[in-house]
Amino acid sequence: MSAAYATFGLAPAIRAGGVLSDGGYQIHRDFVDFIVDGRPLLFQLSDLDAVSPLASDVPPAIFTAQVRGLLLEADAPLPGDRHVIYGCPECEDLACGAVTAVIERHDEEGGDGGDYVWRDFAWQTGPVADLELNGYHGIGPFRFRGEEYRAALHSLLDGAAPGAHRRRVLLIGARVAVLAKLAAALRTIGIGADITRDAHDVPPDELRGYGAVAFGRAVDERDRTAVREAFTRAGVEVAYVDGLAPIVPLLVAQIEHALDRGPAERRRLTHLAVTDGEAGIEVTSPCRVRLTAYRLDRLYRTHTHELFDGVLAPGHHRIPLDTRATKGESYVVARTTGGVLVGVVGR
Repeated sequence: MSAAYATFGLAPAIRAGGVLSDGGYQIHRDFVDFIVDGRPLLFQLSDLDAVSPLASDVPPAIFTAQVRGLLLEADAPLPGDRHVIYGCPECEDLACGAVTAVIERHDEEGGDGGDYVWRDFAWQTGPVADLELNGYHGIGPFRFRGEEYRAALHSLLDGAAPGAHRRRVLLIGARVAVLAKLAAALRTIGIGADITRDAHDVPPDELRGYGAVAFGRAVDERDRTAVREAFTRAGVEVAYVDGLAPIVPLLVAQIEHALDRGPAERRRLTHLAVTDGEAGIEVTSPCRVRLTAYRLDRLYRTHTHELFDGVLAPGHHRIPLDTRATKGESYVVARTTGGVLVGVVGR
C-alpha cells in the first residue's frame, strides 16, 4: 500500500435537529466523527446529511460492536470487507444510502498490530458497492498508524467517548403554554426537556443531568442569577440560553446551537450577521445552507419566510434578504446539516 500516513482522531459532532417551516421535524443526533489530518472526514464528502455509526443514542452493546468492527476485531457487516463509515441520520436502513469503505490491517514484520488502511470509499444503497459508478474517487486511501488508531477507538470502549454530554434541557419561564409546546418539540427531535419556574428545590443530582438551561424573556435577572448559582453549587457547567422570542422553531434553534460543544474550527457554519438588507454567512466547507426568517407582528403573531436554500462554497457570503420578511421584530435562522446559528435583524 503506497498511501501516505494520515493522522486519525475522534471528535464530538452533531446532526442538528429542528422544527422545519413545513411543519416537519429533523431528528437531533450526537455522534463521534472521524478526524483525518485534523479535519472532519464528513466535510470531505460534499453536503452529506449523515452520521457515523458511533452515535450516542445507540445501545451500548451495538456501540461496542461498531467500535470492534472498526478495529477489525469483528467481521465486516458488508461483503468485500466493507464497513459503514456514515449512514442515514433518521434510520439504519442501507437502502437510504451510506458511505462505506474497505478497512484493512497491514501487519508489520515482527511488529505488534500494524497499521490500518481505509480505501475504496463509495456511496452504497445495496449489498454490493459499485466503485465505478458510485466511488468517491478523490478520497483516500488513508493509512493510519496502528498505535494512534487503536488508542483513539479503545478510548471509546473505556467510556471516554469525546464530547459525551448531557442532552437534556431545563426550561424556565412564565408562559407555560409556550414552554409546553417547546418541550414537546424538543422531545420530538430527541432532546429531553423539563419545565420549572426556578431551580431552588431541584436536587443537585438532577441538575447534573442537564446540558442547557433556557430562560424565557419574562424571567428577571434575579431569578436567572439564582438558577446559575444553583448549578454552580451542584458543580455543573451548562449552557445558558436567553430566549429571543416566544417562537418555538426559533427557540429550538437557539437550544441546538447551545448544545453544540464542538470546537468552532470543526464546524461548517461559523458566522451569521444579519442587517435589514442582507445576511453575512461564513462556511468552512461546501454545504447546503437554509435561511429562514421569523417575524412577530404587533399582535404577536408569528410569520415565517424561507429566504434562501442553496449550496455555498467555503468562505464568506453576503445574501440579500427580503426586507418585507425581516421588518420589525425579526430573527433569522441559518441551518446546515451539522449546525445552526441564529441572528437578530439589525444587530
